[in-house]
Amino acid sequence: MKLIVFVCLLPLVSSWWRPGPTLSWQWQLSSKIHTNLDVQVYDVDLFDATDSDIHAIKSHGHKLVCYFSAGSYENWRADAKAFPSSALGNKLEGWEGEKWLDIRSSAVKTIMEARLTKAASRGCDAVEPDNVDGYQNKNGVGLTSSNQKDYNIWLAKTAHSKGLSVGLKNAVDLIKDLEPYFDWALNEECVNYGECDKYKPFLDKHKPVFHVEYVDNHSEGTNKAKKICSSHGRPHQFNTLIKDWDLTSWRMAC
Repeated sequence: MKLIVFVCLLPLVSSWWRPGPTLSWQWQLSSKIHTNLDVQVYDVDLFDATDSDIHAIKSHGHKLVCYFSAGSYENWRADAKAFPSSALGNKLEGWEGEKWLDIRSSAVKTIMEARLTKAASRGCDAVEPDNVDGYQNKNGVGLTSSNQKDYNIWLAKTAHSKGLSVGLKNAVDLIKDLEPYFDWALNEECVNYGECDKYKPFLDKHKPVFHVEYVDNHSEGTNKAKKICSSHGRPHQFNTLIKDWDLTSWRMAC
């Protein structure tokens, strides 16, 4: 009887999406979402995407990744008041209304688990937790690399427990330690910073790396795409987009 129960439960704890290495995708976190692109994956904001957006994306057969910040407080979010002041650190440079979080706080973990529950209930196939490299910034709460690794592993395990695939966002210096816990990766500007080689652990395991390089103006897109898509610094296995900094619907793909 015990063996039967175990076998019956096993699919429930191993049923999240494990994407293959090559996928077309769109990443849009601002402006009206264009839901009819011929891509396999959409990455949208967990809070800002409407029910109709999500229904349209899912009904067209796209996989849905839901973005949220796991390492920063954002004063405009619906759950902002739930964060205790003791868990708030320094302001994020260049990001109005955001502060680093003390990711060791049990209150922060409670809020993040609620966000993961929200993602699952909204029909997200995966989550993109952002700002998971606070230890490398002037965070104001004394985070260490060990704190960050522990928290990121907790995020991955908690996401999986809710049937969600999870990606590692940036945090390139932690890749070797964290790759086993994450299903895919998302990187910004690794060609620009000369860091793309650090994604070898993901590529060796045939896990996808979603990659973005930015332009200041759409008029720069064609030249940027030619440069990036042919760059020796970009592994050919990467799923690369050229995007604007606001992450509107505009995109170019390699």
